[in-house]
Amino acid sequence: MTILRCNKCGHLDELPPEVAGTTVPCARCHAPGQVYDTVHFIGKVLEKLFALQVEAVRLRAAGAGGQLLARGAAAIPAADTFDPHNSDVLSTELQHGPIREWFQRRQIRVRTNPKAVDTTGFFDEVAVAIGKNYGALKEVVDRIRFAQLKGFGQATINLDRKTSEQAQLITSFCRQLYDYSFVAKCLHPRDDKPLRLVLQTAPAIREFFNGDWLEWLVLMTLLESARAHGRRYSCARNLQITLQNDETFELDVFFLVEGERPVCVECKSGEFRQDIDRCLTLRKRLGIDSDHFIVCAAGLGADQAGGLSSTYDLTFCSEQDLRERLDRMFAADSQRSARIA
Repeated sequence: MTILRCNKCGHLDELPPEVAGTTVPCARCHAPGQVYDTVHFIGKVLEKLFALQVEAVRLRAAGAGGQLLARGAAAIPAADTFDPHNSDVLSTELQHGPIREWFQRRQIRVRTNPKAVDTTGFFDEVAVAIGKNYGALKEVVDRIRFAQLKGFGQATINLDRKTSEQAQLITSFCRQLYDYSFVAKCLHPRDDKPLRLVLQTAPAIREFFNGDWLEWLVLMTLLESARAHGRRYSCARNLQITLQNDETFELDVFFLVEGERPVCVECKSGEFRQDIDRCLTLRKRLGIDSDHFIVCAAGLGADQAGGLSSTYDLTFCSEQDLRERLDRMFAADSQRSARIA
């Protein structure tokens, strides 16, 4: 059979097959109309219907993302009332909402850990202290981590071959660890004898020295850079994601800037070369630009970071160069947005 739909009055009529492809007058208003084969006509209608459904889903997702972003941004106090080093305003489901929505639009399951961005503790302060003087304090972190892995109760820090400035810096840092209860005791006899640290056994402290310190440092550096450039953001640490093929990944630090621009930083406090392929795969799966997918490797030299960035579609940097890298990234984004506008 064939179908006639009048474009003038909307009348539908069923006609014999032999008139398919011809023009006949409408039985109601007598305006000329095209006669279509029934299967062909229904196929075209369904194509338009499916296209409209896809567009409706996209618009609903975009609207929900915008609402979540607005609510998430509203949950963050103004800069003069929000201390990033001592606040729990980021550790809410509301603040993580835009991030969940971003992954869901890509059909990626995500599990957030709001507690991982709670800065009311001392993790961020100790991490920043390590980052400022990593060259001098690396030995302290490594010795504590080694002692923890071996199940030792103490770690010994030799100061006899240090300059007076280095010895003073290490001693001050170890006393800070004691003040914040990151170690149970800090024993420092006179006469240049080794400094002894009695270790804590709490899992959170063990994980901190095992590499979490770099994640905290990266988080705080991103917070400071985003705020300095006046960006709205949602942030997360230790995101667990599951792709459509059920492959799982953990993202160390993830920022969603202005509700749509992702920034992912993988933190490597030890050997990282075996993870390069994994980072490349993850960046491509998420569709993140190489400038916005950063591998922050502690102690990485500037020349080596530049060579690795040129070799792979990733951005490499050290903890010392991260802030400068982020500032350049945000500045480039601002220039790009200005050109588009």
